[in-house]
Amino acid sequence: MKGEQELRYTAEHEWVDADGDAGIATVGITDYAANRLGDIVFVDLPAVGTEVTAGEVVGELESTKSVGELYAPVTGVVEEVNDEVAASPEVVNGDPFGRGWLLRVRVTELPRLLDHDEYKRMTEGA
Repeated sequence: MKGEQELRYTAEHEWVDADGDAGIATVGITDYAANRLGDIVFVDLPAVGTEVTAGEVVGELESTKSVGELYAPVTGVVEEVNDEVAASPEVVNGDPFGRGWLLRVRVTELPRLLDHDEYKRMTEGA
């Protein structure tokens, strides 16, 4: 897993670790999003084999405060979902950039994403 500085981000607070050689992108939510949601108690992720389109809703994260939508940051097919977060959603709050990853997508289209500095500037203005 890359460090936070090397990841790419969306304006909806997802992070993307795109492995260009393998064509697989790991997706999660940022610590900013996890903190804003509060204690996550339920995660709804798409099934393996689901086609996802960048910018469209693909799941939900429910917390004690609200429900947040998970947007696909890339276009492709879901290759894997993190069963650990489905069973223990609090993992997302505890380690959003590590064990709290949400899904892996075989990428067919990788749109322009924010780099770390762009994302930090965006969240500092929020």
